[in-house]
Amino acid sequence: MKRLTLFALAITLIATVFAAKSPYQAVLQHSRIRGRTHGPNVCAMQKIQGTDKNSFTNCKQWYHRKICGKPTVISYECCPGYEKAIGEKGCPAALPLANIYKTLGMVGATTTKMYSERAKLQEEIEGPGSFTFFAPSNEAWAALPTEILDALVSNVNIELLNALHYHMINRRLTSDDLKHGSSFSSMYQDFDVHIHHYSNGIVTVNCARLVKTDQHATNGIVHVVDKVITAITNNVNSLIDTDDDLDTLRTAVAAAGLTNLLENEGTYTIFAPTNEAFEKIPQETLTRILGDPVALKDLLNYHILKNLHCSESIVAGTPLETLQGSVLEVGCDGAEMTINGKAIVMQKDKLGTNGVVHYINELLIPDSAKTLLELAEGSVVTTASKLFKDAGLTDHLIGSEAVTLLAPLDDAFKGKSLAMTPDMKKLLRNHILKERFSSKSLYHGQELETLGGLKLRVFVFRNNLCIENACIAAHDKNGRYANMFVVDKVLAPPMGTVMDVLKADDRFSTLVGAIQRAGLTELLNKKGTYTIFAPTNAAFSAVPPADLNKLMRDPKELAKLLKYHIGDEFLISGAVTSHTRMKPLAGDKLELGTRNSTMYVNRVSVVEGDLMATNGVVHAVDVIIKPLPPKTVSDQAEGSTVRRTSAVRVGTHVMKNDDLFQKVLRSQSSKAMSRVQ
Repeated sequence: MKRLTLFALAITLIATVFAAKSPYQAVLQHSRIRGRTHGPNVCAMQKIQGTDKNSFTNCKQWYHRKICGKPTVISYECCPGYEKAIGEKGCPAALPLANIYKTLGMVGATTTKMYSERAKLQEEIEGPGSFTFFAPSNEAWAALPTEILDALVSNVNIELLNALHYHMINRRLTSDDLKHGSSFSSMYQDFDVHIHHYSNGIVTVNCARLVKTDQHATNGIVHVVDKVITAITNNVNSLIDTDDDLDTLRTAVAAAGLTNLLENEGTYTIFAPTNEAFEKIPQETLTRILGDPVALKDLLNYHILKNLHCSESIVAGTPLETLQGSVLEVGCDGAEMTINGKAIVMQKDKLGTNGVVHYINELLIPDSAKTLLELAEGSVVTTASKLFKDAGLTDHLIGSEAVTLLAPLDDAFKGKSLAMTPDMKKLLRNHILKERFSSKSLYHGQELETLGGLKLRVFVFRNNLCIENACIAAHDKNGRYANMFVVDKVLAPPMGTVMDVLKADDRFSTLVGAIQRAGLTELLNKKGTYTIFAPTNAAFSAVPPADLNKLMRDPKELAKLLKYHIGDEFLISGAVTSHTRMKPLAGDKLELGTRNSTMYVNRVSVVEGDLMATNGVVHAVDVIIKPLPPKTVSDQAEGSTVRRTSAVRVGTHVMKNDDLFQKVLRSQSSKAMSRVQ
């Protein structure tokens, strides 16, 4: 017991230590674990193929072998603070401690070391003190525009020295001290440097990524960064104000009353649309949004993230919340930053005191700033959008009416005539509800009135939310004044009772006669919620004539057969899952299912579903439905087998003892079932 207690305590301590690690340390630990087979203090690194970009690996990246959608190769290097020893495996030797000046050379930041000497900084970083040096890599210096680099090296005693001092802090800061959102006074006029330590282990200073971290020295610590950083003095509103490429955005920000927000303290990410981005929008749409304070504010807030995200923090698509309330999928494709899967970011990481600005060449318009027509166009309901316009309903789609549009998917129109007949116009009007609804507010049995005057019923099933025969296939699209529900079918409003539906369709003339002979007409005309799997004339024709004639002359047996096709509950095709059961008016439960978008009942395929009625729904079948074979349950006990079978019953009669019923079930109609199994 004592050992168990000690073991539990040890596990708790280990868990506590790991939980307390910073995200960077957690990723470093994962890289150590992946590299341990190569010796002590070896870290696994992932490098994007074709680039020099190298990083420690986290669990997800390790298994996906991708960063920013690009394949990576694994290499093994000494972990920070260690080096190889001749003749020994791994990296067993700790790097010798030296002053910061010498450490710069040891970690490969030789250009920074050279410029430190030129700027007369060498004596300071060799002497006593406790400094943190964010040292630009050689590649970072090489990436500087020529005119900036020339300006620095031409005035080494002032400009270059000031630039290097801005990379220094007068205290030792390890990666654990670099907390997310923290700021530290630099050694250049106390201007702050801004730290972001992201949950994926990436650490940045002024949006420059730390690529070699925690390189200890006798008089401080060195972190190698991938950019030369510059002092930040302006807020993001000032950045927008002073850039001619953002003239339209500046005007829009002022009109929406967001100037104070962008001047105050915060940690925002702004995807700033350029003048070119605004020019790409149809003038009519742009004029409408700019003239609507609510839509304009939503539009601009949709370009602002609640938290600061430097481009280096993004290694895969991530949903990030905007001030508007919706999310943007911010990701990357190689070196390109993407928004909602599109590489529209032109310039990255323009840092302000209260956020970062990324320039984009395409305007992002949220649903909440769109009309119904704009919601529908360019989506999966373009066919419906065109039909609504052809039907003369455009005013309802672009105006300020509080309505709800039921927009069928493009696939819902396959095989249907799209001719703009009077009936089609009437049908389309019944796809627009008179009120603005949210799908979350709908309830079972609710009635929704349409522009055409019909009242549509709401059905709530375990797996679907449906309006008549059409089930909602996507999240609500909430526009400026109206909402849109994307539905999986074209609406088929009920035009009468179940009997009315059957009488109106010539395919069911034999069935209608059978219902009348069996005395079930009144049942199927009265109020209720019936589901009828209606055999077509073809189903009855497959029954041998003699047997069919005998059945038709026996109302009692005919009623049994028909009641086995009728359920006293309402099930449209959208309510059926892979294993759905329904109790018929007579007999054991019917087994319902779906396969390849086809509905089946007792393994018989439904040839046409969802013929809606005021008191139920009709599904057409070309085969007389028979009970499935009895299930057999075998139990092995002491070498013996006990077998139980269940008989299929209709009312108080056992079906297998009824010769007439069995003849019908053995008919050609029922045998045809095997062709669809």
